[in-house]
Amino acid sequence: MPGRVIAIGDIHGCSKALKALIRAIQPGPGDRIVTLGDYVNRGPDSRGVLDTLIRLGRRCHLVPILGNHDEMLLRSRTGQPAVVAADPLDGPRPKAQRDWGAALSTLTDENLAFLERCVDYHETKSHIFLHACYDPNLPMDQQPASLLRWQSLRQGAPGPHVSGKTIIAGHTSQKNGKILDLGYLKCIDTYCYGGGWLTALDVRSGEVWRADAQGRVPSRL
Repeated sequence: MPGRVIAIGDIHGCSKALKALIRAIQPGPGDRIVTLGDYVNRGPDSRGVLDTLIRLGRRCHLVPILGNHDEMLLRSRTGQPAVVAADPLDGPRPKAQRDWGAALSTLTDENLAFLERCVDYHETKSHIFLHACYDPNLPMDQQPASLLRWQSLRQGAPGPHVSGKTIIAGHTSQKNGKILDLGYLKCIDTYCYGGGWLTALDVRSGEVWRADAQGRVPSRL
């Protein structure tokens, strides 16, 4: 029997929520977990998130996707401008460049190596996992990084992808704490750092797990 394929939305430094989800999911060697990016910034414990994901990768098949906040941190590390885009419909710009030095100082070489290994997207026979958005008419290996990591769904949700596969995305925070489900597109960033949930979705069975920033798991969904 094939293992599960589970996506986890934007974590944003909420290590307690991530640990609670992992306890609830109990991933095994046959499971594939796809994390949709934005591991750092906004929440209290970016290093704890990265350390937890590194450990998680030793017990299951972990596929980490790079988010725009993760990209900003890596760019800042090499002296490049940290902010390469901003979405006026998605709130203020994240950390100013001068703030990234402090963020970097808390991370280990292993944490940074993990971020450098993150991928732009992940594709299976039935699903496409990405951080932000996509061009519905382009194959995934031709998608611009600006769409994959930066464009908000608030600027207009794209249509179904030409492949016919279901898109699983994050980035555009759903401040009502609920998954945005358009059928062909599901956004599972449910605003953990802002008072919502960190959400995990089994893309085959539809099972959902949630935890808040304090690591509390609801008894009912």
